[in-house]
Amino acid sequence: MRVPMTEYLSIDLETERWLCRVCTHDMGSAHGNYKPGTLAYDRDPREIHQPIIDPERYEYTFSPDPGYCRIVEYYCPGCATQIEVEYLPPGHPPAIDMIIDIPALRAQWEERGVDAEEVHNYGPGEDAQKYTAELKAAGHIR
Repeated sequence: MRVPMTEYLSIDLETERWLCRVCTHDMGSAHGNYKPGTLAYDRDPREIHQPIIDPERYEYTFSPDPGYCRIVEYYCPGCATQIEVEYLPPGHPPAIDMIIDIPALRAQWEERGVDAEEVHNYGPGEDAQKYTAELKAAGHIR
């Protein structure tokens, strides 16, 4: 059984692995952080939050200083869906935003006796999954 954990991530309780909800790409053990299994793009915060006032004239421009802040975007390697974005100080490792007790999660869903993906139907939906399947069939993504 797969249990949706976020809009774009689920946990397969049989294999105990993180999966992309769009393309089912395996992102690693659900006993750890999913982020090492993603593609990470370390962005200059000035690209996202452009200066409000002229940086040639003023030291402080209301734009984050890249010496103090970085923006890291995490993408699925299988379909390039953006999964997460976080603001971190430079050099800080990826944040661990979820630690899941797999046996407890499994017991909860077995007790409920329903399919978690049918109950929690938020997320990318059939359109995204159909589009990804077409791209895979055409050889554009793995």
